[in-house]
Amino acid sequence: MPNYRILVVEDDSAIREGIVDALTFEGYQVLEADDGDSGMAMGVEVDCDLILLDLVLPGPSGLDILRSVRATRPTLPVIVLTALGEERDRVMGLNLGADDYVVKPFSVKELLARVKAVLRRSPERPLDVTEIPVPGGCIDLARCEIRFEGGDTIELSERESALLRYLAMNAGRAISRREILQRVWRLNPNGLETRTIDMHIARIRDKLKEDRSHPTVIRTVRGKGYVFGLEVVES
Repeated sequence: MPNYRILVVEDDSAIREGIVDALTFEGYQVLEADDGDSGMAMGVEVDCDLILLDLVLPGPSGLDILRSVRATRPTLPVIVLTALGEERDRVMGLNLGADDYVVKPFSVKELLARVKAVLRRSPERPLDVTEIPVPGGCIDLARCEIRFEGGDTIELSERESALLRYLAMNAGRAISRREILQRVWRLNPNGLETRTIDMHIARIRDKLKEDRSHPTVIRTVRGKGYVFGLEVVES
């Protein structure tokens, strides 16, 4: 397992200690903050891979911290911790860009499962994918080009390369347009209607010389988004 660092922002010492112990036992490095002020400072400054964020804190609230984190580190994963009766705050947290939530009281097993799931799809520390094998050739992301057997080369735009990189890092998982807008385009997808992702996918398929009716590299999953189906080469 990669050496992930997780920041736990929780003012209840018993809950915080239980979370820290569970994460440490699983092999994670853990940082702690016990109030809103320290949580705010650490959330925007420290090197970490994920934040577990209580919403009700002395000083700045968890929602205040989430706003600051999203403004300064838009791709850093955040899981909010909420009490059973805090549905309104939970919904607001998701609207502000939280990646997931866990309702107190929660089991350690559930918490660890959600942490692992969010880290798997996080772009904050992506695999350095440099080459993607495709039928008849290879995508070279470092050079932003597709090289085909026989010497034919087709250039990719930086946005096309970034999109291919993200899909390849998440190979086998259907990626929604909303997630692409947020993670690749760095846009807030709420209320945004656009066909730009579909047009980019169509252009990439053309450059890959795919049969649009039966694509094999980037497949469409109805109602879910796009899935990259081939293995990647990591540097």
